[in-house]
Amino acid sequence: MGYNNRGGNSRGGGGFRSNNGPREMHKTTCSDCKQETEVPFKPSGDRPVYCRECFQKHRPARY
Repeated sequence: MGYNNRGGNSRGGGGFRSNNGPREMHKTTCSDCKQETEVPFKPSGDRPVYCRECFQKHRPARY
């Protein structure tokens, strides 16, 4: 009996986020198209940040 889905999180993975209202969004510039965009995390500056459209282009293919 190795499988136990305690939290009901069907996507798997780590974090748990309760539904306490809207997420805090942070304005930044897309590393690809240079358009201003908002992301749900504070960019640290050591990794590229993409807008929604450019992020889809950089995502690895799913099999």
